[in-house]
Amino acid sequence: MTSELGRPGPKRYVLFDVDGTLIDAVDNQRRVWRTWAERYGLDPDGVYQVALRTRPLETFAEVAADRDPQECLAVLHELEDEDVRSGDYAAFDGAADLLCGLPPGSWALVTSNYEHRVRGRFVRTGLPVPGLIVDAAAVGEGKPSPVPYLQAAERLGAAPGDCLVIEDAPSGVRSGLRAGMTVWGVNAPVAVEGVHRHFGSLRDAVHDILAFASATLPHQLEGSAPVE
Repeated sequence: MTSELGRPGPKRYVLFDVDGTLIDAVDNQRRVWRTWAERYGLDPDGVYQVALRTRPLETFAEVAADRDPQECLAVLHELEDEDVRSGDYAAFDGAADLLCGLPPGSWALVTSNYEHRVRGRFVRTGLPVPGLIVDAAAVGEGKPSPVPYLQAAERLGAAPGDCLVIEDAPSGVRSGLRAGMTVWGVNAPVAVEGVHRHFGSLRDAVHDILAFASATLPHQLEGSAPVE
């Protein structure tokens, strides 16, 4: 098995969602969508609830069907880029230790955001950036489609069964499950439906994620069946 760079790759791989999983961006997302909604005279809370479960163009179709979707998208991108430059960001506890402890070439980011924003957030929070980021521009179908996670595995030279997905949201969990991967949930008070294991925080999961990546985690702890 070889990695995207042509070197022998590790046997196990970890694929991370970003917002809500490694970086706490909930307040930032809410603020961006609130500002966007106010510009169009829409209810911010209603718009945000739709945005949580849909991609931007789908959000616009539902909450602002009479508006030019490309104009809506341009405004949203402007607000998001400004937030990356000036907003307050924090990595979740354990994120730096986890990412620094993973073997190079054994992990990637799979995000519904765009790569330049992810890189900006990682720089601001001091997190290491992997060699591979699968972003919204890289795929024609976003989560909950399996395409983003399958593309990450393919580019890493990994079989889906050798990949562990770390997610916090239902759409991402479904994406990883549909890709045929092991899926663990973090940073939620209750388990997202379908996850094989659930951790209340990222910090709680660090030891076992590193053990999975090094193939030292007992098989029974990986989670062969979804959490009930």
